[in-house]
Amino acid sequence: QGYFVPISGGIDSCATAVMVYSMCRLVAEAARKGDKQLILDTRRMVGEPEDSVHTPLDPHEFCNKIFHTCYVGTKNSSAETRKRVKDLSEAIGSYHIDLNTDTLVTSVRDLFAFITGMRPRFRAHGGSGAENLVLQNVQARLRMLLAYLFAQLPPWVRGRQGALLILGSANVDESLHGYFTKYDRSAADINPIAGISKTDLKKFIAYARDAFEIPILDEIGTFSWFLIAIPTAELEPVSETYVQADEVDMGMTYDELSVFGRFRKVEKCGPYGMFTKLVHTWGSFLSPAQIVEKVKHFFFECTRNRHKMTTLTPAYHAESYSPNDNIAQTNLCPFLYPSRFPWQFKKIDEVAAVLPDRSNSAADKTKTD
Repeated sequence: QGYFVPISGGIDSCATAVMVYSMCRLVAEAARKGDKQLILDTRRMVGEPEDSVHTPLDPHEFCNKIFHTCYVGTKNSSAETRKRVKDLSEAIGSYHIDLNTDTLVTSVRDLFAFITGMRPRFRAHGGSGAENLVLQNVQARLRMLLAYLFAQLPPWVRGRQGALLILGSANVDESLHGYFTKYDRSAADINPIAGISKTDLKKFIAYARDAFEIPILDEIGTFSWFLIAIPTAELEPVSETYVQADEVDMGMTYDELSVFGRFRKVEKCGPYGMFTKLVHTWGSFLSPAQIVEKVKHFFFECTRNRHKMTTLTPAYHAESYSPNDNIAQTNLCPFLYPSRFPWQFKKIDEVAAVLPDRSNSAADKTKTD
């Protein structure tokens, strides 16, 4: 009966939604050319009666019939992302739902406090790292539960039969790093962007803005500025001194993750091989010691989160460095690794110690001295 996407207001879920709208445009174009089989298929898909003469000539109208979007917010969500999602749904014509889950999150915390006598708190409120992480995971996993609820029943609400396919919105970089919660919104029926990097998703949105005539994707001075919005999970309380950001949480940028991913998968590099290549690639602006730390951090995060790959949603793979090595599906590749890489890390430390620093920062320091 169609598709369902929980939209957060970030570039990833935005890209998934725009891909569906792109398909609706293709359907309308084919219908205008008189594709009889396609017209019959669309009538069946949207539940039209057998004697219907409806033809999907308008992509917005067809999108409203088959595509359901939902903003699942909490008190940690911002007005900017909520408005951004609303604007996008109106621009593409999707059937949109806006809801808050604060009562559900509070109920889970109350249940835990009732049983244990201990009430977890966010770090911003004096809680520990473990408390802070679990409260974020509770919100993330409730979103998955609600996604499946609202994917199964909206057709019934709208007087139709069947259910909706849930589309995921976790990009290839986040999967490679492990920057997602097991069984959160990354759990879906199919993920069309799981093999696409954040960098390429931005290029796609920039293209769609003009090709699909969706100016709100990059409207300067409005909340709908998807292309430059800072990626954030919005799972922690915002304060005057702290706003959660993906790249800060990960300890690396999305552009760096794309480089790491290509070297790991395409070039078959381990820690030592990646370091020797990055010394030449990044040596003009990073010292050998800085490159060492970035390589160590990437491999530590990638390997300690590798177990999450066993639960990845089936995906369309558009990148050569997909994080999905078919582990636990078609072969017996390990998904538990020694995340400290003692021999490799020791080796790159030794090499970095004798390499000259050719970065711009070293040159600037020399001029100052």
